[in-house]
Amino acid sequence: MTGAQAVLESLLKEHVKVIFGYPGGAIMPVYDALYDYKDKLNHILVRHEQAAGHAAEGYARVTGKPGVALATSGPGATNLVTAITDAMLDSVPIVCITGQVATSLLGTDAFQEADIIGVTTPITKWNYQITKASEIAEVFAKAFYISQTGRPGPVLIDITKSAQMEQCIFKYPKNVRLQGYHPKTVSDLAVIKKVAEIVNQAKKPFLLMGHGVLIANAEEEVKKLVEKANIPVACTLHGLSGFPTGHRLYKGMLGMHGNYGPNVLTNSADVIIAVGMRFDDRVTGDVSRYAKNARIIHIDIDPAEFNKNIPVEVAILGDAKKALQELEKYVSYKNHEEWLTRFDSYKEEEYKQVIEKEITLKAEKLTMASVVNLLSEMTKGEAVIVADVGQNQMIAARYYKFQQSNSYITSGGLGTMGFALPAAMGAKMGVPNRQVIVIVGDGGFQMNIQELATLAQEKLPVKVIILNNNFLGMVRQWQELFFAKRYSFVDLKNPNFVDVCKGFFVDAEKVDKPAALREALEKLLAAEGPRVLEVVVEKEEKVFPMMPTGASVSEMRLV
Repeated sequence: MTGAQAVLESLLKEHVKVIFGYPGGAIMPVYDALYDYKDKLNHILVRHEQAAGHAAEGYARVTGKPGVALATSGPGATNLVTAITDAMLDSVPIVCITGQVATSLLGTDAFQEADIIGVTTPITKWNYQITKASEIAEVFAKAFYISQTGRPGPVLIDITKSAQMEQCIFKYPKNVRLQGYHPKTVSDLAVIKKVAEIVNQAKKPFLLMGHGVLIANAEEEVKKLVEKANIPVACTLHGLSGFPTGHRLYKGMLGMHGNYGPNVLTNSADVIIAVGMRFDDRVTGDVSRYAKNARIIHIDIDPAEFNKNIPVEVAILGDAKKALQELEKYVSYKNHEEWLTRFDSYKEEEYKQVIEKEITLKAEKLTMASVVNLLSEMTKGEAVIVADVGQNQMIAARYYKFQQSNSYITSGGLGTMGFALPAAMGAKMGVPNRQVIVIVGDGGFQMNIQELATLAQEKLPVKVIILNNNFLGMVRQWQELFFAKRYSFVDLKNPNFVDVCKGFFVDAEKVDKPAALREALEKLLAAEGPRVLEVVVEKEEKVFPMMPTGASVSEMRLV
């Protein structure tokens, strides 16, 4: 078969069902071969290669399987860079396949030639340039193995046009073994017992749950551990939806705009168990003043995270699911009710000063929080929420009451505006029977607005809520609080979003009064196809609590 056919057969061997891509000259042989694979591989034609990468991320996030993006050489390949970086920082398994100029033309500055291997080396787990068709099967097997084992992440395969056109004998490897690449999945029992002893001695233990718990499918293991030992739990941004929000031990979200209690009380804890999280600066604040009273236990599959930002007393290297299963055997129940009650007092204070005012539907103006709160109520917390970046992201995280795991998809580490719409397309392809809802600001919506055409063409019933304050809201908030209200280039002259959506053949509606919100949301949720709801919200609404840059977690602001 040809190298192009070998590419598609390799995808089938990896049980790939959907590809997000955009054709071009250097990848044309693969697209020609794809013409005969329409009944085996579902190709989604995006309108921009960045969207292909984000859609692959969304698919991977909800399924746990690698998402696949396909692009041509040069600008097609470089347009994937943002999504690849996003996937690298958020540990998302995606396989990006790019076409390249013919082998004989490499290094000649040929038309649409770019050194995508050099460009993506710092932002991939692994990349490789195929120059011969005979390499394809082995390289694809390695790529998929690397992307989803250990700490997941993006890989990139660059294939010259000549390699796509050559003939080869196709034989796909049954097993993959890579010298020097052996992710550890089993934890040391002696270390586990030492950790259990520390936990059992704790007076004020605290478990911090990160994205790694969801990646390892260890949500139930966390629940069993904390229930047995009576330990409060808080989630990072990517850990959200992994622990039941109504559980008595759940204390909220960590981070710059997280809940008041779990952030402030981090500095009161005497033992912190951090599972599958990387002590990001948005969680720690000033690291020199972070958790100084705590003995820190860090469970992670990536040894590079240990002591990177925060010194740890005990590190458990391995798969979170297996580590927690073992740890749960050796911990015992302790009466931490006084410690748990402290979280409740902070929760009550946050509710009175922030939450109650934000979620209450007012007579004239809508708030972002009131929209998300009502959405959560109407969907019973069962939808997949795909949030963009900015105030809309934080409000969605704070006010949607997630009832199912893997239900909050967003760009965390890179903070990529324009992420939500294409990522939601991928998520919907991954879980077609679940309601998938985009929550996006007016700024972020315009960054990949062209993907409305993809929604329309594929008839994907993704629902979009634009929280429109006619500002780049988060930047404006910072300028108000820290730059003396010098609003420098954050005021947006937006288009008529309803007309734009209808121009893409997507139904849309606009509301600006609280009285009309519920009915508009009912229409949105009931729509059979894609639909957009623009909600005009208060122009200068702020997201609180807030931990200013450089502050300690103890210095969270409520106003």
